[in-house]
Amino acid sequence: MKITVLDAATLGEDLSFEMWEALGEVSIYQTTPAEKVIERLIDSDVAILNKVKITKEVVAALPKLKLVCVAATGFDNIDIAACKKHSVAVCNVKGYSTHSVAQITITLALALATHLLEYNEYVTGGDYTKSGVQNRLVPVFHELMGKTFGIVGLGNIGKQVARVAEAFGCKVLCFKRTPDPDYNCVDLKTLLSRSDIVSVHLPLSEETHHIIGENELALMKNTAILINAARGAVTDENAVANAIERGVIGGFATDVYSVEPLEENSPLQRIKNHKNVILTPHMAWGAYESRLRCMNEIAENITAFFGGETRNRIV
Repeated sequence: MKITVLDAATLGEDLSFEMWEALGEVSIYQTTPAEKVIERLIDSDVAILNKVKITKEVVAALPKLKLVCVAATGFDNIDIAACKKHSVAVCNVKGYSTHSVAQITITLALALATHLLEYNEYVTGGDYTKSGVQNRLVPVFHELMGKTFGIVGLGNIGKQVARVAEAFGCKVLCFKRTPDPDYNCVDLKTLLSRSDIVSVHLPLSEETHHIIGENELALMKNTAILINAARGAVTDENAVANAIERGVIGGFATDVYSVEPLEENSPLQRIKNHKNVILTPHMAWGAYESRLRCMNEIAENITAFFGGETRNRIV
């Protein structure tokens, strides 16, 4: 069996590939540009990738390819219809990053809610030393206890964020297209208008593309914090930048972008230095333990597929 890894750099530099090497001959590429995908997969039985796009043209040109393994839960970079047409199986990995993403989501919420970066800058920049005053309480911050935390998308990650938010004493509101009776589910407009913090945890689809846009941002409190730990394009990035510049919302943090890495002409570049904005490089999913679980799950997916079992199959 020949296994080709197209973008190993997205998995970090601290993990061994031994769990895959035990299954067959493994070729590892740190990155793969679009024009090299077919060439590198031409003799492969299995493709492992994270962000590389598998288009219908790619699938049609690879008669030996049997399985595409996505090192992620989302698979919007794979042409699923083409894979089905050409009898190429696709497997993703579910649940591996739940705790990692939830941890970073809450970290971003806390950092913005407490103005933590501004307080750190006050000390490290020397102003605290020069002040002669033992403490500083500007900008004013508030406890999360009693605040409303709105969660858009109620999969594994959304549910974990809900549990942590409740532990801080927050009232949790959730938006889910099919409401869950175990959670306080409301429509999106209600959630946005009532929440002090909103975090988004939706897969990207035609329905969720720009689900948070100008009209939705206008519904939010001007003190509210918006966090995107899902996919960049579930928010309208230009609308978000405008909302920050005009004070429509109180803060914004994102770990994901409509084009990655963040483009030089992205509207988010306009607000990157605002004190109420935090931008991180799509790292929320990537705690060491999370990545190790992901890689082991891929090995299990490959073993199951060639053993005639159905496991984590998309098609």
